[in-house]
Amino acid sequence: MSCGELLELLVYDLTMSTATISSIGDIVRTHGTGRPQHTCLIEGTRELSWAEMYENSQRVANGFAAAGVQAEDRVALLDMNGIPHFEICFGAALINAVSVDVNWRLAPPEVEYIVNNAEAKVLVVGAEFVSILDAIAPNLTHTKLILVVGGHGQYEDWNTWVARQSLGDPRVPSAPNDVAFQLYSSGTTGLPKGVMLSNANFLAIGPMIEEIWEITPDSMNLAAMPLFHIGGGGWAMAGMYQGCTTVIFRVLDPVALVNLIEERRITHAFLVPAVLAFMNMIPESATKDFSSLRVMAYGASPISEDVLTKSVALLKCKFWQAYGLTETTGAVINLPPEDHALDSPNKHRLRSCGVPGPGVEIRIHDNDNNRDCETGEVGEIWIRTGQNMLGYWKRPDETAKAIDADGWFKSGDAGYVDADGYVYIHDRVKDMIVSGGENVYPAEVENVLMSHPGIADVAVIGIPHEKWGETALAVVVKAAGVDVTEDEIIEFSRERLARFKCPTQVQWIDVLPRNPSGKVLKKDLREPYWAGRERRVN
Repeated sequence: MSCGELLELLVYDLTMSTATISSIGDIVRTHGTGRPQHTCLIEGTRELSWAEMYENSQRVANGFAAAGVQAEDRVALLDMNGIPHFEICFGAALINAVSVDVNWRLAPPEVEYIVNNAEAKVLVVGAEFVSILDAIAPNLTHTKLILVVGGHGQYEDWNTWVARQSLGDPRVPSAPNDVAFQLYSSGTTGLPKGVMLSNANFLAIGPMIEEIWEITPDSMNLAAMPLFHIGGGGWAMAGMYQGCTTVIFRVLDPVALVNLIEERRITHAFLVPAVLAFMNMIPESATKDFSSLRVMAYGASPISEDVLTKSVALLKCKFWQAYGLTETTGAVINLPPEDHALDSPNKHRLRSCGVPGPGVEIRIHDNDNNRDCETGEVGEIWIRTGQNMLGYWKRPDETAKAIDADGWFKSGDAGYVDADGYVYIHDRVKDMIVSGGENVYPAEVENVLMSHPGIADVAVIGIPHEKWGETALAVVVKAAGVDVTEDEIIEFSRERLARFKCPTQVQWIDVLPRNPSGKVLKKDLREPYWAGRERRVN
């Protein structure tokens, strides 16, 4: 760090306070004026200062407004991790519009549904996804402006469009409960739901950013996970809240990741267990200098004790496990570094997801008897915090099912709390599968498979998978007189769904087990695959 940069940081620490930030737009306003020359973003060889990010955000905001985007309108992005994500996010925030990041792993029909459901006025698409754009563009119902990063014969290049927009912060007011982000989760009933996260939801994470993850204005924060996930975009925004530098990984490569930590002197990162496992397998990891790392947060799926102990020994920094959901704006329960110590007398706590974070209340609820569970008794994990979403976009019935009148969000995870206040995940109340950190709802997959003429009935369940934690298995009743193979069913699903949602195996059955009301007994189907395991999630 140069003397000038050190002086800027000292002055900044004395004069700037995150208390001045009351919305997502205020993040770029505060740091764009408070530390204009400090590096905001690094993507490959390209770097942007906070002043440049603020200027680009103003141009984007004014361009969106000229295209008819008004307060609380949605703007969508379909692209891998990159600088445009943040330009769109902050540009939208300056006019109090809402960012919608679309999972680029989705199939064209899924992308089309989300863009239309969000009623997105603008759609920005990365060059790699032009084929999806071409397939869905004629069917977009609300989109008035389409831009392509890198250009397209029919649509203007994103960077060219940004450069020709006018400067000046429009400063459209943004209230605490105005929606800032809309992230889509797979649907329990077959259709994705737009999770509405407000300015206040995100700012409620402030104490965790400072007290737990210890991110400071001089941190070098790694944004390696997909930004369309709360674990990717939320983690990146946590660093930006503090005004630090964010290093973007466009597409995660574990070998390149190992090198980047050393080269860029990364101080903070959030990774999923599968990535940590890959890092431990890379021979070069043993010779790399990871001394810059201060905090490694991980989550999105359970981690094995073997991978965890090897990662702690390799990286030699503070480890925090984070448990949360899109609906809770990310982490609400955290396992602290002292419980990761290899010689800890409380090694059993590695099986837990930790203790509630600042401002987070947890209760374990017995839904069958409408009562709170005793210590050690398994029930559904309910969460109350300022991080809880506003609700599901245009799904009031689903919102009412998820959040009760007193503000308790029903997680869908079954677990218990021990005498020391540590939360343990035991199973899922819902049928959700977590494969490689991605949520998969069987109902969505089943709805697609039932349209296959060779399938008379089907149930999708999660089974253990060594690499991805869990994977989807389709239990299929064949239609009479139709010959269908496992490969045909898997390929059929891949044409209509994101690959991570598709079954990797098919099991044939004569009739699905059902209870008297007709509900498939999925626990019976899952039992042979999970027998002998302490918990029924992987």
